[in-house]
Amino acid sequence: MAAPSSSRPFCRRGGRKLLQGVSGSFPPLPHEMAAAEEFLAFNPAGRAGPAAASRRRCRGPRNRKKGWKRWSGPEARLGREIGDFLEDVGLQERAAGGLISEQPNEDLFFLDTGSAPKSQPLKKKKPPKKPPQKPLHVDLVLQPLSKVPPPKNICAYQTPNGRKERRRRQFWEKKAEIGEFPRAERRLRARLARGGGGTPQKPPELGRSDPQRPFYDIWGEHNPLDAPLAGQDPWYLQQTKRLRVQRPPRLQAKPSPLPPVEVIGQGGSYNPPFQDHQELLLRALEVETRRRREEEKVERRLKVTEEPPSQEAVLREQLQGLLEEEEEEEERDEDREEEQNPPRKREQPGRKTEKQRRREKEQREKAGARARARLALQRRQGLFRLRALRRALRLRDAELQRRRRLRERQRRLRETAPKRLGPLRYEDAGPEVQLSEELAESLRRLRPEGSVLRDRFKSLQRRNMIEPRERAKFRRRFRVKLVEKRSFRAITL
Repeated sequence: MAAPSSSRPFCRRGGRKLLQGVSGSFPPLPHEMAAAEEFLAFNPAGRAGPAAASRRRCRGPRNRKKGWKRWSGPEARLGREIGDFLEDVGLQERAAGGLISEQPNEDLFFLDTGSAPKSQPLKKKKPPKKPPQKPLHVDLVLQPLSKVPPPKNICAYQTPNGRKERRRRQFWEKKAEIGEFPRAERRLRARLARGGGGTPQKPPELGRSDPQRPFYDIWGEHNPLDAPLAGQDPWYLQQTKRLRVQRPPRLQAKPSPLPPVEVIGQGGSYNPPFQDHQELLLRALEVETRRRREEEKVERRLKVTEEPPSQEAVLREQLQGLLEEEEEEEERDEDREEEQNPPRKREQPGRKTEKQRRREKEQREKAGARARARLALQRRQGLFRLRALRRALRLRDAELQRRRRLRERQRRLRETAPKRLGPLRYEDAGPEVQLSEELAESLRRLRPEGSVLRDRFKSLQRRNMIEPRERAKFRRRFRVKLVEKRSFRAITL
């Protein structure tokens, strides 16, 4: 678009020119009118005329602060017209390859003569050739900038002792012409002449990569790691620190024989059998009942019985101090009677006579004879009650076996029971169980029961790995002070 001539009037507002010939009181020049008529806008909104002017909407009232801006007056309309014109020109150049007014009719229109005959196949258009792809910028950055090729690495073509090896090879080539070979070559030829194969190769040692390798105890006697040290002096191995340190016996014993992970019974499965689930519920009920009984027992001990006093207690309290004189008189009477009737001393038995001693000796001999006769009679009668004696022996052996099994069971319970490692005792968490109505019908609706972290923590306590603990209680270090603010104190109702 041509620039306005210097003979036309213009004004400067904020460093911008206002073309009064387009938007002011001056009429447009003839060449401007001709250019506007010859130009065919691609966008209907950019075409000149009353319709285009009516389609432009108002930008808002001028009495507002928005209307005070520099692009809300005639210069704004001029700027919008210029912008629409340049945008439409760019759109025509992109879409039609130039201005539509300058294009011939043959390029803009074509004659439709109907569809092509079916007999004549349509020629397939060849796909356009793709332009050669440019290398990526990353590859260009990594390419060397210098056009001079890098020098050759001389060390890559050199071999250590190259001249010596070349002279040695030439020497033995000359010797081979007369039938002389080096010692290694002669031995190889002799072995091939005898028909013997090469030395059998040992299979490669798989080591740790062998899945079929056996397990062994690194602290045991038959340890394959100690095989190279077998037969050597123990003092030498100890001083050279090749002898493995013996593990102390206290580290070989586990703190508890319980397994690290205990497998729950079938009743705790996500789809348990009915009988197993009922047994699990019964076990959980017993645990809960025992816990409830212990709580009730503690409550009964700590309960304070407040019963109303009886009438006898009330009367005794009212008569307190009134019956002291009568009691004193009764005490005086008792002391007087004791003085009159002193207690008699126990008479010492006299010395026994010979007759009494003889009778006591005869009685002791008769009692011993009767006991011996009774024992002999029982022995004679025992020959006729062998079945009863055998039955009694069987019962005694059964009782001894029962006591032995009971002691063994108690010993195992003592070994598996958690020990007292701290001030607190171990408390079993109880079985994790779901009621019959809580069982899920599918795995999607399955609700987890319990906590894995709490279960592992309890397992460490049960296996005597850590001592039983409880959550630390919050203890306030300083006393809380209540302060009444002066502003609040000033308010009086």
